[in-house]
Amino acid sequence: MPYHHLTPMERGQIQALVERGESLRAVARSLGRSPSTICREVARNGGRGRAYEADRSQSRYQRARKACRRTLSLSHLPLRRYLYEKISAGWSPEQVSGRLWRDFPGQPRMRVSHETIYRSLYTEEKLGNVLLGHLRRRRPRRRKRGERRPTRPLIPNRVGIEARPVEVNQQARYGDWEGDLMIGAQQQGAVLTLVERKSLYLSARFLPSRHAAGVAKAAIEALSSLPKHLCRTITFDNGSEFAHHESMTNALGAAAYFAHPYSAWERGCNENTNGLLRQYLPKTTTFKDLSNQRLQYYVNELNDRPRKKLAYRTPAEVFLEHAVALAP
Repeated sequence: MPYHHLTPMERGQIQALVERGESLRAVARSLGRSPSTICREVARNGGRGRAYEADRSQSRYQRARKACRRTLSLSHLPLRRYLYEKISAGWSPEQVSGRLWRDFPGQPRMRVSHETIYRSLYTEEKLGNVLLGHLRRRRPRRRKRGERRPTRPLIPNRVGIEARPVEVNQQARYGDWEGDLMIGAQQQGAVLTLVERKSLYLSARFLPSRHAAGVAKAAIEALSSLPKHLCRTITFDNGSEFAHHESMTNALGAAAYFAHPYSAWERGCNENTNGLLRQYLPKTTTFKDLSNQRLQYYVNELNDRPRKKLAYRTPAEVFLEHAVALAP
């Protein structure tokens, strides 16, 4: 049954029946309303020695209805400036929305949902023309992604993800990494990405080719400086570029595991981070002229972005804080 607000006439009847000494259940039966509706109405606008008055109740109702109308959230100039600044820096609307609570505590005007931001970007031409190009996908409208299932060769002596310790699956500790390779357009150049599962901290290296020996060397260079407790396991996909995984495990002292074929969600942290990095290195971009210095700039940008999973702290804050806390 659809809910209908009490009318001024019904409020007048409530006042008359209450003054006559009728019980609230009897009032509800007379009006054809739920007893709980009448109880709430009288409690809000009467009680504590004060008689129920229909006129006062109606005035309060009208003020409340006026106050609950939708406001133009992005009309607040400081909020709009913050939105421009952060999305221009590559933040997602969800990251902007969540970080507002940390950067502006106790300021209700500095609050907006990520859906409102998206809706504004796609409906306000002035806003969208400036900021849509800074979104990760740069799409003119939001749509579902399709699925792709490439073939994967077998890895010699691979150990499946089912053998991985349960602590890794539960993200109960630091030091468990996921690895993948991003390939440049026209197969020119590659980027090895390594993501720490609990903190989402990213480390990346440029590679001129995707040969397994070069990939193993880059992974060792990226993680060898870390203490033992921050490099426990690495989980890869089934690409042939990780065929030299045993040389990595011998050098790093970390166990290597492989996700099931066509199961990208088993390395969700890495896949999501690759999507973030693609904002700087789109699939149409070749990596042949990419320098490690420029790549590190992109990595630092991502590590300094707040994440919802981290309660809108940044991966750098979480990872480095943990590294310092456990340093000998």
